[in-house]
Amino acid sequence: MATDKPNRKAGAGKRRLAEAIEVLTELQFAPKQRNETAAYTLLALLDLQPDVPWAEAQAPLRGITPVIGFVATAYGVRYAPNTRETIRDDAVKFFVEEGLLLRNPDDPNRPTNSGRTVYQIEPTALALLRKFGTPGWQSALQQYLASRESLKHEIVRKRNLARVPVTLPDGSKVALSPGGQNPLIKAVIEHFCPIFAPGGVVIYIGDTENKFVHLESAGLVALGVTLDSAAKIPDVIVHYTAKNWLLLIEAVTSAGPVDGKRRKELKDLFAGCKAGLVFVTAFENRRTMQSFVSRIAWESEVWISEDPEHMIHFNGERFLGPYPDVTPGPK
Repeated sequence: MATDKPNRKAGAGKRRLAEAIEVLTELQFAPKQRNETAAYTLLALLDLQPDVPWAEAQAPLRGITPVIGFVATAYGVRYAPNTRETIRDDAVKFFVEEGLLLRNPDDPNRPTNSGRTVYQIEPTALALLRKFGTPGWQSALQQYLASRESLKHEIVRKRNLARVPVTLPDGSKVALSPGGQNPLIKAVIEHFCPIFAPGGVVIYIGDTENKFVHLESAGLVALGVTLDSAAKIPDVIVHYTAKNWLLLIEAVTSAGPVDGKRRKELKDLFAGCKAGLVFVTAFENRRTMQSFVSRIAWESEVWISEDPEHMIHFNGERFLGPYPDVTPGPK
């Protein structure tokens, strides 16, 4: 009898896995999003143990690491920590895109790349999945599939309400993902640029959801710059055309100021640029700056959003301008 219980549990786990794969198949997910890993991810986000009926599925808030923990505890399948990206990219990402999951419904302003990011089964999908295995499953499934596009549009609409709208100097608009450094990036473009780079052209803005959310590639090419998508690009790049300066701006809320190492990285990344390089670290307030002040590179600038009309210059030779080592022409 002692060996029967583990065998029954293993058998129940296999049956539940097969059911989850069947559910994802009927929801019309591609093969890669209905494999075992995707199926276990779905079960974890429904909090479904092998012997719990589908009718009792729940909608806990879970991040990727708790998903891995649930699968290990409930189904005895252990994923290595380095599989988090696989689960996120091959399952969760597509579940979110298709409206099966909501990302950060408890805090829409949480940055996409936050370590606290959580996911939850969308309520309409939860109601459907609770009917799996019942006589009403097929009719409920067809109704859900017919309304899925409108559900997705509504989810996107709500998500967009939380986005950070940014008005560029030319009057055009860009919407950044919520939270993180993006409110500071908005301040850099809407407050720093008019004061310290009037008439400048915003050539690049990076975002956690879309690294190239705004890119004026022709402007970079004209300056002799080509950026590899794998390169560590500064958060904002502005061409101050009146002086032919290229401002490389890092928006810092928790990490990433222009220290000595980063200054050299940027100098190398923009080697050959036809404009003089200016390195700027932007902070929200003095308190944040104090955490990094010992690391700020000499021959760089600091701008603080709460005091937008002022700059802190890390050297005495000049104020807001390129130095000889990053000025075009003979050195």
